[in-house]
Amino acid sequence: MKTVYTCFCTDVIHEGHLNIIAEAKKRGRVIVGCLSDEALIRYNKFPTISQEERIRLYRSLDGVEEVVIQNDMMYDDVITLIQPDCVLHGDNWKEGPEKAIRDHVEALLAQYGGELVDIPYTYNETVRKIDLQLREKLGMPEYRRRRLRQLISMTPIVKVMEAHSGLTGLIVEKTVVEHEGRLDQFDAMWVSSLCDSTAKGKPDIELVDMTSRFRTIDDIMEVTTKPIIFDGDTGGLTEHFVYTVRSLERMGVSAVIIEDKKGLKKNSLFGTEVEQTQATIEEMSAKIAAGKKAQLTDDFMIIARIESLILERGMEDALERAFAFVKAGADGIMIHSRKKDPAEITEFCDRFRAEDKTTPIVVVPSSFNTITEDELASHGVNIVIYANQLTRAAFPAMQKTAEDILRYHRAKEVDDRLMPIKQIITLIDEL
Repeated sequence: MKTVYTCFCTDVIHEGHLNIIAEAKKRGRVIVGCLSDEALIRYNKFPTISQEERIRLYRSLDGVEEVVIQNDMMYDDVITLIQPDCVLHGDNWKEGPEKAIRDHVEALLAQYGGELVDIPYTYNETVRKIDLQLREKLGMPEYRRRRLRQLISMTPIVKVMEAHSGLTGLIVEKTVVEHEGRLDQFDAMWVSSLCDSTAKGKPDIELVDMTSRFRTIDDIMEVTTKPIIFDGDTGGLTEHFVYTVRSLERMGVSAVIIEDKKGLKKNSLFGTEVEQTQATIEEMSAKIAAGKKAQLTDDFMIIARIESLILERGMEDALERAFAFVKAGADGIMIHSRKKDPAEITEFCDRFRAEDKTTPIVVVPSSFNTITEDELASHGVNIVIYANQLTRAAFPAMQKTAEDILRYHRAKEVDDRLMPIKQIITLIDEL
C-alpha cells in the first residue's frame, strides 16, 4: 500500500481538513504530520493548544493511521524519514510566500519519483468563521500576554518591529517573506513613545499621556494578534507605575520596558548632548519591585532599560545596574548604545551572560545596525527591537509626495511610486 503524507498546523479541524484526509485515504495509508511549535511560529501561526493536544486531535480523525512531528516547515525531515509516495496539500500554497515550500517539497519528491497533489482549498462561510474565531482567540488578552515568554523559550531570537497605528500593526502582523527557501516574519510589536508621539505631531518628552497611548494599543490590538512590548519611558512616579502595570497587564500587553532615568524625558540618542538625569540604582530597583508586586499574572514582563552606555557612565556601571535590577525582580535587561560599532553592546552581553545565563537581554540596533540577528543571538541576545524604522520610512516618502504634488499641480508624477489603494485595503480583514 502506498504511503500518503499531509501536514496539519491547525488547532481546529474543519471540513477542509476532513476533505484532505478523505482524498488521502483514496490513495493509500495516511500519515499526518503535526507541525511543531517551533516551526509553527516561523510559519505565521501561533498555537492556541499544545503540541501534544494537536497530536491527539489528529490521531482521533477517522482514516489517520499515524501522526508524526514535523520539525521543518520545508518538509526535509519527514520526507527523508518517511519517503512518502504522495504528499497532499491544499492548493492555497501555489502562490504567495508559501509557494517556496511547495517548490521545495516538489523537488524533494522528484528525487525518488514521489507525487505532489494539490487539493482545491475549501472556501465557505463555516471555514471562514472558524478561521476568524481562531484569529480572535489569539488576540484575546490571556493568549496574547503570555506569548512573548513562549517565544523567548522557542526561538533563538525574537524579532520585534515598531507599530504606531492599526495599519502599521497590520504590516507587522502580515508581512511574511521567503528568503533562500525559508519563510520569515516578525514575532512581536513595539509600541514606541517616540513613534507614538511623532505620529501625533508632538515632542517625545512624555507629553502624550497614558490614556492616549493606551488608545494606540487598543487600535493595534483590535486588528492584530501578535504580542506587544510597550515603551514605558521612565515609568513615571512609582505610585503611577503600578497602575500602568495593572492596566497593561489587563489589556494583554506582554511587557513594559522602563529606563533608568528621571525628570523630563529626552530621547536617548541625544546622549550627553542634552541634560539627562539617571536614576540611582536604589530608585530604579524600588520602581521595578513595586511593579512586580502589583502585577497579577506570571505572564507579564517588566524589562529594565539601562542608559549607562548612552550617558557614558561606563561598562562597570551598566553591569552593576543590570545585576541589581534583576535582583529587584526585572524579567529582562535592555542595554542601549548610540555608537555605530556594536562592540560595547556585545561586550556587555558577554559579560552579563558570564554570570547570568537565563535573564533575557533586549537590544535596539538603531545606531549599531550592521550587526545581524544571528550575531546578536550568539552573544546571548533574546529580543531585537527595530524601534522606529516604519516611521522613518514613511516620513520621507510622504514629504516627497506632498512636495511633488505642489510642484506639478497634479498627482500623475507621484502615482508610479504609490501603492494602489486596493492593495492597502487587502491588508484589512472584513468580518
